[in-house]
Amino acid sequence: MLWVASYKILPLHYHKTATVMLKRLFFTGFSILLIACTSLKDEVEVLDFIEIDGPHLVLKGEKYFIKGTNLGNWLNPEGYMFNFKKTNSASWIDQMFCQLAGPGFTADFWRQFKDRYITREDIDFIASTGANTIRLPFHYKLFTDEDFLGLTVSQDGFVRIDSIVSWCRRAGLHLILDMHDAPGGQTGDNIDDSHGYPWLFESETNQQLFCDIWKRIATRYHDEPVILGYDLLNEPIAPYFSNKDELNAMLEPLYKRAVSEIRKVDTNHIVILGAPQWNSNFNPFTDWTFDKKIMYSCHRYGGDATTDAISHFIEFRNKTNLPMYMGEIGHNTLEWMEAFCRVMEENNIGYTFWPYKKMGGSCFVSISTPENWEQVVAFSEASRDTYAAIREARPDQELSRRAMKDLLELCLFENCSVEEDYVRALRLEKERTDN
Repeated sequence: MLWVASYKILPLHYHKTATVMLKRLFFTGFSILLIACTSLKDEVEVLDFIEIDGPHLVLKGEKYFIKGTNLGNWLNPEGYMFNFKKTNSASWIDQMFCQLAGPGFTADFWRQFKDRYITREDIDFIASTGANTIRLPFHYKLFTDEDFLGLTVSQDGFVRIDSIVSWCRRAGLHLILDMHDAPGGQTGDNIDDSHGYPWLFESETNQQLFCDIWKRIATRYHDEPVILGYDLLNEPIAPYFSNKDELNAMLEPLYKRAVSEIRKVDTNHIVILGAPQWNSNFNPFTDWTFDKKIMYSCHRYGGDATTDAISHFIEFRNKTNLPMYMGEIGHNTLEWMEAFCRVMEENNIGYTFWPYKKMGGSCFVSISTPENWEQVVAFSEASRDTYAAIREARPDQELSRRAMKDLLELCLFENCSVEEDYVRALRLEKERTDN
């Protein structure tokens, strides 16, 4: 196992020349070693599609058990990963940054953020941990001409996915594409960057756009075996709504509609169906025979790390005789995570932990907090409901811009700290116990 040593990042404006040189030498050496360690994978490209065989995934006749992570916050920013609480959705973060540092500066920030937050070095590191799969959350706006992350036309969704696909192929990893933020919103909370209600299910325009985007994605990647499958909707229909049963009844028909569009151009890839109410309520599903390549996705944060705690997932998996996949899990003690990994291994439920990278730990690699970031956080929490309130709350713009620029440096893999105990708890290199 090759690890990057954890270290504390000093404020960027106080780095001494010698320290910078030593870090550059260290990471140059690390990169050489990492390339050497992954050279064997370079010689064996991913050439076969993962298939479904009853409750199992299969690759080249062997069972394939998903183990990996989520690239959250990269193509769908989420507030808590920046240490924001009140300002917690992608659009709210963007608006707050514009109020803080100006729209032009913010647009340039987002363009650099996308270039730097996840790079080939991140993907190579993930492969070095023993992981075999990455789940890539993305915002639907990356495939439209809507204003998003520094672009107003000609969004770069395909450019970003193309990069990840090529890096995963080189590293020997598989990729799951996850529409985390759907047109109109599928969840009705901050995580789908919506307007507080899952309008997707009540808008024909949004549903058509949802299906069109998935068809475009499937058209482009129909013959790409690096991609394991398409995760159509993340955590649809939060439990907050009094009409959630009516909304739940609309989910399976929409899935069928999207799958029908995908199959017009792509019969190779698995389609992953998430359950309503945080991917936990499988009761609304009544038909699991409408397609030959579907599997279901559950999520879990907290609770007991026992088989009994996920018995309803296991029962649904056994009833359908289709694979069950834990698309998100995490943010708990090391002991809990390791125990739950054992439970999932014993019950043939593959997993991708959330998230890979953020500020504050509880992830694969941790980003240090930039100098003066506390004033950015304070502005994000301040009342900004009038123009006068914005002016009153706005801190020194130059210091705020400098903090945002520093974040662009600190988020690079070479400047992050590897959370070794966290990664070790995920049992990524442990042998399966159920074979």
